[in-house]
Amino acid sequence: MPKKPPTTASQSSFATLSPTSTAGWALTGVVLVIVLALVVSMMKQTTKDRMMAAGPNQASELLVATPPVEINGQVIDTEAEWKQVLTPLQYRVLRQKGTELAYSGEYIDNMEPGVYVTADCGEPVFSSLQKYKSDTGWPSFWSPITQDAVELKEDHAYGMQRTEVIGKKCGTHLGHIFEDGPEPTGQRFCINSASLKFIPQATWDEMQKAS
Repeated sequence: MPKKPPTTASQSSFATLSPTSTAGWALTGVVLVIVLALVVSMMKQTTKDRMMAAGPNQASELLVATPPVEINGQVIDTEAEWKQVLTPLQYRVLRQKGTELAYSGEYIDNMEPGVYVTADCGEPVFSSLQKYKSDTGWPSFWSPITQDAVELKEDHAYGMQRTEVIGKKCGTHLGHIFEDGPEPTGQRFCINSASLKFIPQATWDEMQKAS
């Protein structure tokens, strides 16, 4: 009789796999997929979630420091006074460098002609002429109203490397700038609606004539 070819180690191991062991390997694979999905989900945690999870000490470290500012004849100097003139959301965004929920802002879809000023100090920072729809969840501009209207500052909060957009007069947080915008600048100023107040162009023109 012809001799049977010798069985290799890998063939022997495969031959000894039982339905039970195969199911065990399949279950292990499913568990690994679930664990990986959870890890990816945690890594994608949004800035807003991290801000809300921050403790009082961390939140206090994010408070901006500004000199006394006169608004409508009232001098604002303390955080208690800022809380009186700002809404809770405005305070969290402007003073604590928070981020409003995506697609929740008042000015996301506003394309009317006009000027956007800061919600605290009323300084003009953006114009409808530079606004565009980015489909990112926040009002987006490819440029400020003038080059010196805002300040840019490196932001390493929450382990991320970003560039913060700051109002010059009050030094408060407006949003961040990213290099994925349209021409001619290629920049996207991603700004919180809560940090802004929109003034229609006709009203703005009248205000300029009266000043």
